[in-house]
Amino acid sequence: MYPLRRNRRLRQSQAIRHLVRETIITPSDFLVPLFVVEGKGVKEAIPSMPNYYRYSLDVLAKEVKELWHMGLCGVLVFVKVPEALKDNAGTEALNPKGLMQRAVKTIKDACPDMLVMTDVALDPYSSYGHDGIVEDQKILNDETVEVLAEMALSHAEAGADFVAPSDMMDGRILSIREALEEAGYTDTGIMSYSAKYASAFYGPFRDALDSAPGFGDKTSYQMDPANRFEAVEEAQADVDEGADIIMVKPGICYLDIVREIKNEIDVPIAVYQVSGEYAMVKAAAEKGWLDHDAVMMEQLLAIKRAGANIIASYFAKDVVKLMG
Repeated sequence: MYPLRRNRRLRQSQAIRHLVRETIITPSDFLVPLFVVEGKGVKEAIPSMPNYYRYSLDVLAKEVKELWHMGLCGVLVFVKVPEALKDNAGTEALNPKGLMQRAVKTIKDACPDMLVMTDVALDPYSSYGHDGIVEDQKILNDETVEVLAEMALSHAEAGADFVAPSDMMDGRILSIREALEEAGYTDTGIMSYSAKYASAFYGPFRDALDSAPGFGDKTSYQMDPANRFEAVEEAQADVDEGADIIMVKPGICYLDIVREIKNEIDVPIAVYQVSGEYAMVKAAAEKGWLDHDAVMMEQLLAIKRAGANIIASYFAKDVVKLMG
């Protein structure tokens, strides 16, 4: 006797597959990372990230308008700081006329409704390339947190909607939340990189910002890739301290972490599909080894299916163009 239920009935045409699809990618899923540099008329290619660029402020304004017209409504801003402005204290990070602060204002002037999130970490500003203040080749936690709170406040004053601490220092979410509250920025949100792993996938990003560590690595503050339950503990701690959104980074290799957190904590989850993940697909596609668009969409579907509410991805424009 043949089975009464045949699951293939729901797969037999594109139309029925679309109707019963559980996970759908839309432009509103994406947070678009943007790299900003000093200068004028600059749209500078990043060799290790094909078809991705650094923008000067004037070109940034045009890019943001294009993103908005494509239906992409959120950006995550990073800045490449000139070497002459780097030191061990992150002094330039607090400059009210610094590149990040001007970038936020540029985006808001160009597109007031665009959601602006800002990277909060010292590595772009550090002469050592680390996410914190260094003493005797040790990353100082509490001293760094003080600077991060001031940095976040500076971004809020510039007009950022959310600040996004990516440093993995202990206690920084509470300090940032308190600083924002005391200054009256009660509506400024925090997206915390709660489960940021010490991954080998960050190489192209560090090329983009010239922020590779000058000594050692970041394993004393970023998470061990072997650990799973620690991620839930980190995420819960950040939520308890005032985080509104939590981030898991990288993406594809850490989808078990996304699901683990999703099952345990009821807050929006962002996933960062990082530069190395992007570069691998681009490189393999250039060699003809993979179908670029098919692999891109499969990875993004996997990230959303795992539980991501927000996907920070360099593929955002590619996806929207593909969707037509």
